[in-house]
Amino acid sequence: MCGIFAAHDLERPAADRSRFIALSKKQRHRGPDWSGCYVGQRTVLVHERLAIVGVDTGAQPLVSEDGKLILAVNGEIYNHIKLRAACTPGYKFKTHSDCEVIIPLYRKHDKDLCHLLDGMFSFVLLDESVEPSRIIAARDPIGITTLYQGWSSRRPGAVFFASELKCLVEECDKIIAFPPGHVFDSRDGSLIRYYMPSWWDGDSDSGNKDVLIPSQTADLKLIRETLETAVKKRLMSEVPYGVLLSGGLDSSIIAAVAARETERVSQALFEARQRRLTQVDTGLATPPRGPHSGLPEDETITSWPRLHSFSIGLEHSPDLLAARKAAHYLGTAHHEYVFTVQEGLDAVPDVIYHLETYDVTTVRASTPMYLLSRKIKAMGVKMVLSGEGSDEIFGGYLYFHAAPDAGSFHQECVRRVKDLHTADCLRANKSTMAWGLEARVPFLDKAFLEVAMNVRPEDKMFGKGTSQQLDEDGYPRMEKYILRKAFDVAPDGKPYLPRSILWRQKEQFSDGVGYSWIDGLKDHAEKTIPDEIFEKRAERWPENTPDTKEAYYIRDIFDNLFLSETAAKTAVRWIPRGDWGCAKDPSGRSVSIHSAAYE
Repeated sequence: MCGIFAAHDLERPAADRSRFIALSKKQRHRGPDWSGCYVGQRTVLVHERLAIVGVDTGAQPLVSEDGKLILAVNGEIYNHIKLRAACTPGYKFKTHSDCEVIIPLYRKHDKDLCHLLDGMFSFVLLDESVEPSRIIAARDPIGITTLYQGWSSRRPGAVFFASELKCLVEECDKIIAFPPGHVFDSRDGSLIRYYMPSWWDGDSDSGNKDVLIPSQTADLKLIRETLETAVKKRLMSEVPYGVLLSGGLDSSIIAAVAARETERVSQALFEARQRRLTQVDTGLATPPRGPHSGLPEDETITSWPRLHSFSIGLEHSPDLLAARKAAHYLGTAHHEYVFTVQEGLDAVPDVIYHLETYDVTTVRASTPMYLLSRKIKAMGVKMVLSGEGSDEIFGGYLYFHAAPDAGSFHQECVRRVKDLHTADCLRANKSTMAWGLEARVPFLDKAFLEVAMNVRPEDKMFGKGTSQQLDEDGYPRMEKYILRKAFDVAPDGKPYLPRSILWRQKEQFSDGVGYSWIDGLKDHAEKTIPDEIFEKRAERWPENTPDTKEAYYIRDIFDNLFLSETAAKTAVRWIPRGDWGCAKDPSGRSVSIHSAAYE
């Protein structure tokens, strides 16, 4: 991933060049490898690059051979090799970048190209072959990458885009989070949804109780194979990669699949090189060159022959212990980092600055992830796999046990997936990219979503505490049961994970790193915010009024970092379903079945 900044419909773009480069510099942590700028007739594009694919030749903005199409992208296009083959014959690619394929796709399909892309991306494409010049901007279906759009009353008609909010707050007095799955066209000012999967019918925001509820029984084999494919395609990398391993179900499954795939491709690489060297010895071939010598074109391999895993937690935290066990079983090169509550508290202002939100849940979970990302980047790793999205897809949050019926359960899953860009996707993207580390999320693969979101909710619903029923193999029908069951035993007969990991109860990430982290943050806020100030919180914030001192503390830091009310309006709070009788605190410990399941 990278950072992009764009300003269109300017009167004197050349005069604005240095200012916009300075604004884009605020997100240079996203792209520490190189910076590029293009100034057109009415447009300025700036790009901050993190090189993962096409390392030597993929500098942006990318410019077509005729100089008429200019492209800035933040993200990864996993099916770029197949798309290259399907492009207009005769198109000459200038780089090995996975993103360049967007240019010939635009010439052939116009903005309908978005339907063809399989990946995580935000991009702005400038077309100077038409008069007036035109831009289109788009964001991936779920919003894994971040993108903001802004307008300035001082520049009527101009429109701005940036990967991070901080780049726009000085220039724009109206800013929105660009909606996922949409494409903007400056030709008519339209913003339309291009991503309309079959499961999108469950529109929980409309209050319509007659929406279509899936009736398809869970196909465990299809769930497993589709997720395995999603992991494999995300190992596309020319730099060292790893996995974030909390020891929970989701990250452990991703690590298990990645470990198997890394071992398979490493073996294929070894065998291919041996064959090649034999041919060289017999005079049938010239010596191999490059790290991929002898491998099929669509194979992927890192410069590390062994998968590396990373975890973080307080001393003796549940996550550290579970991750250690999972890593030992999988044979990964495991790295664990212990942080203290004070180190977490010290990092909170920086975390909020990078997150650009005041949501309590997101700040709680992002702080350990932010600290871990710094350690990972220091080791030379630039890409990691992560497990975001599973809880939304399968209804894995413990409060889902309170769903009044199957239809409500499904609608809540849909609502949570639709809102991922405001919470877990935002956290995974910004807390890692704060250090120039890219996080890829296989659970949010389009094909996997199509399978998992069309499973009937009855198969996803789970028992309450010790009243859980057992299946024929003695496994409890707990949260994410069908995902656990799908990855029980691999086709080769070897279990993917130890049973204690595969059937470990859900812990929120902010809980799993050690319960003292949340308790310490609450205690610090309690000591920092006087009662008399807290009592007047509604006067300061009539909307989204903080309901705890912890929330007040975080909102106060946010307001001091982002002085504009425009910035505050882009933040969204993550709150469990109060109408299901759920506690306001998003911690898993606040749900009644958390303790009951351990008894």
